[in-house]
Amino acid sequence: MELGIGIGWRPEIADEVEALPGIDWVEAVAENLCADHLPASLTRLRERGVTVVPHGVSLGLGGADRPDPGRLTALAERAALLGTPLVTEHIAFVRAGGARTASPVLEAGHLLPVPRTWAALDVLCENVRIAQDSLPVPLALENIAALICWPDEELTEGQFLAELVERTGVGLLIDVANLHTNHVNRGEDPATALDELPVEAIAYVHVAGGVEKDGVWHDTHAHPVTAPVLDVLAELRSRVSPPGVLLERDDDFPPAAELAGELDAIRATLDAGRAGAAPRSAEPSTAPAPAPLPASGPAGADAARDRVAVAQASLLSALVAGAPVPEGFDHQRLGVQSRALAAKRADVVAKVAPELPEILGPDYRDAFLAYARTRPMSAGYRRDALDFAEQLLVAGRPADNAARRRLTYWWQDRAAPRPPRRTTRLARAARSALVGR
Repeated sequence: MELGIGIGWRPEIADEVEALPGIDWVEAVAENLCADHLPASLTRLRERGVTVVPHGVSLGLGGADRPDPGRLTALAERAALLGTPLVTEHIAFVRAGGARTASPVLEAGHLLPVPRTWAALDVLCENVRIAQDSLPVPLALENIAALICWPDEELTEGQFLAELVERTGVGLLIDVANLHTNHVNRGEDPATALDELPVEAIAYVHVAGGVEKDGVWHDTHAHPVTAPVLDVLAELRSRVSPPGVLLERDDDFPPAAELAGELDAIRATLDAGRAGAAPRSAEPSTAPAPAPLPASGPAGADAARDRVAVAQASLLSALVAGAPVPEGFDHQRLGVQSRALAAKRADVVAKVAPELPEILGPDYRDAFLAYARTRPMSAGYRRDALDFAEQLLVAGRPADNAARRRLTYWWQDRAAPRPPRRTTRLARAARSALVGR
């Protein structure tokens, strides 16, 4: 299936995307689309014959629990609505906790890396098969960027991806910017990863920008594509001609001319590359053979899920709830990741509830970051915005009476006919204290 050259469709640049020349397809975040109708811009693009691929961000297929049926149904509905040839998601976990760990469910609000162990691979493969059975079109999964490394990993990224494809037949969405990120942050060679993974399984490729700060590469999707990322694209192109390549941009959108220039740079990189022989399979793995599953079958699979659940809950609790850093992790890097997660929460909440920074003014960010230190996210960003506003009101803030009235009206309009009673506030405060331990 040939897709060609594409760009990530976002509402903020919908007009620019429609006007860009040479766009063969677009990708839209699945969770941002309504199940029963499309934005007018996407409808017009489809009428022009432009393929639209839904890109999911919330399934958490690398998590310890089996995929949520409701989320799978929603993704299948968007695939049907778009008439897409495939859907894509990530090799990541996005939440942890719950019944397997007898702890509150925590949401990361971000894509976090799966440990490259045989147990985590077993869990991921079963989750992928469940997803494949629930979707009307093929599934492809994306490698993610990471600031942190799991201790005692048993496979390289390329080996992990190769095993995943071998066991499930899933397609790959290779993000070359993420390969570069992992090179800077984790010392992993992109060329080695490309040598080890099955390039014939690539459905398409992502290219995106980022920025380096204090020796850490941040995959922001809000900066121009850099030369090192294009170099990784050239490495990939020397091995295979990818069916599709897409430019991602999620924030700080530049003028259309700059987007067009980045697309031209991608085309030039692809044109300059020389694919060698026909696409080849991955090099033979040097990793040890996987240990056989216990004879207990499902019980053994559940035991693997339990081990993964404890590990992921411990990590996420350290990142968002102030819990101790799990053994083997880099304390400094976890601090960087923790601050990045809190900053992202503040930024996304400001987008989904723009009235909050308007009401609070320059105090918004500091107030939200203080809230985030004691209140890990347990649902989506919209719920997070309501909980933040509620906490401010319970504390008698903001100090300005007019601003507090505006915040009260905003909260009432979205949450309940009246602010919570004292007993409800105390119960919620107690629950928040328990979750934050």
